[in-house]
Amino acid sequence: MEREFDIVVIGGGHAGVEAARAGAGLGARTALVTLRRDRIGRMSCNPAIGGVGKGQIVREIDALGGLMGLAADATGMQFRVLNRSKGPAVWGPRCQSDRHAYAAFVREALADQAGLAVIEGEVTEVLTEPAGRGRRVAGVRFVARDGRERVLRCRAVVVAAGTFLRGVLHCGPKVWPGGRYDEPPAKALARSLAAIGLSLGRLKTGTCPRVAAESIDTGPLTRQDGDDPPVPFSFANDALDVEQVPCRLTATNERVHRLVRENFHRAPLFDGQIASTGPRYCPSLELKVHRFAGKASHPVFLEPEGRDTNWVYLNGIATSLPIDVQEGVVRALPGLARARVLRWGYAIEYDFADPTQLRPTLEARGVSGLFLAGQVNGTTGYEEAAGQGLVAGVNAAASVAGREPLVLRRDQAYIGVMIDDLVTKGVLEPYRMFTSRAEFRLLLRADNADRRLTPIGRELHLVDDRRWARFSAKREAAAAAARLLETVRVDGRRLSEHLARPGADLSDLAGRDQALAALWRERPEAVETAAIDSRYAGYVERERAAAARLAEMDGRGIPRRLDYRAVPHLRAEARERLDAVRPETLGQALRVSGITPADVTVLMIHLSARPAG
Repeated sequence: MEREFDIVVIGGGHAGVEAARAGAGLGARTALVTLRRDRIGRMSCNPAIGGVGKGQIVREIDALGGLMGLAADATGMQFRVLNRSKGPAVWGPRCQSDRHAYAAFVREALADQAGLAVIEGEVTEVLTEPAGRGRRVAGVRFVARDGRERVLRCRAVVVAAGTFLRGVLHCGPKVWPGGRYDEPPAKALARSLAAIGLSLGRLKTGTCPRVAAESIDTGPLTRQDGDDPPVPFSFANDALDVEQVPCRLTATNERVHRLVRENFHRAPLFDGQIASTGPRYCPSLELKVHRFAGKASHPVFLEPEGRDTNWVYLNGIATSLPIDVQEGVVRALPGLARARVLRWGYAIEYDFADPTQLRPTLEARGVSGLFLAGQVNGTTGYEEAAGQGLVAGVNAAASVAGREPLVLRRDQAYIGVMIDDLVTKGVLEPYRMFTSRAEFRLLLRADNADRRLTPIGRELHLVDDRRWARFSAKREAAAAAARLLETVRVDGRRLSEHLARPGADLSDLAGRDQALAALWRERPEAVETAAIDSRYAGYVERERAAAARLAEMDGRGIPRRLDYRAVPHLRAEARERLDAVRPETLGQALRVSGITPADVTVLMIHLSARPAG
């Protein structure tokens, strides 16, 4: 039996959810194929959304009309803005989530989405057909829950398979196949992707033990409360009415470290059982102990997984050590001497596709209509996956409808930085977003994501009238606040000059003018955005000038089929790297690993000398 859609999305994780919702939201007949409907939107690892760099991505998803920020606000249990003691460029909204409520919210949102069908089954093959010099997507073959094989015809596919491609789990000497703890891997799909020409590699990630809340002694633990008032993720929400749940903090100690060191020889990461590379910036406990031998302790955050569950996630001790060692580690932590472990930590190895095989739209080169998003591209984290999913879904719909694709620049969004990094530089380890990856951090703040991206979301028809009216009102309030900061004088100085002085307090300054005080009461977030712009005006202008220079380079295209061997005076290494990545602009070429400004100058001269057409 065959059915026909415009887009088929493979996978019900965070990337798949945003891709499916975006595709259907843009009018494409969309199917989301997942093993189990009740596992859609599931948090496989830590029960939290956002953080430094990641929180900015959630705000961007929301500004474009995506779902993650709304889901986080509706189901969060504790909200904090990280890095408040530092500058606004690195403020990172984060929330502790109720993982069960979050998944339920996502499932309900997808059920309400017009034009979207959710189909249970395992996709075993991406079907393609010849098209010019390459191939194009024709559909997918899948095995339904009843065991029967079916075909879905379509013109675009988004692969958002997470860690399921030939996934293998490790817990001490125990090794078993799986996409996550209790779900099977996607072996056939991995073979299909390789068969149509994608180059696949292996990566590794891991998760932490979970313990029963009632078995924790909170006496020696540090209590960690949320911000009061909590700051929403979504620009659709002015405030949050939520009873916040505290987290607790403990730390490893010499007893823990000694136990880990004594069992290095039994660790899958060290005995050869695991050969893949894991995330450098979120290492397992055994790697922390090995790499930072002189460090006396590492923090461990006790994070409740929900309001109606006793599961508590021990964030900070991801591990694949044998169960007896894990038990010793947990019981050696302050407050956990009598802890009852509900699930042991484990590692997972899985296939990923080298993202340099993709265009900036996340479409595979050589296979028209095939898009990849999330951990299949070598990233780690819910937020990174969701950002890619939204872009892939938008561009899948654009490819079907013959519209212009969405490509976000590095000065427009952290999502743009991430995708450019992936398709230009590739990955040697799971990619995680940090503010340090963005050269235009002051332009890409969490507070101004709506100003940067909501007009784009509106143009795409993902931002509805209600959201657009809210955005317009905030934009007008911010403009009014900016005018007041530049015109109102106090003690002979403009408010903007007072604001630029170290230690200046915005709420105090706002009280110096009646009109500004009224705006502060009605739209504090708009006034704060205007104040940040004013305080850092000089730095912001320098970043904008640098962004304009980058945009000029990114505006100079490179023919897709350019023969780099025919470019005179280009270094052999440069020819090899450029031929492998196939950058689409001179700006992207400059960001390819191993390419120098001199190489790009040679390339630019060659392109200028080529006859038009």
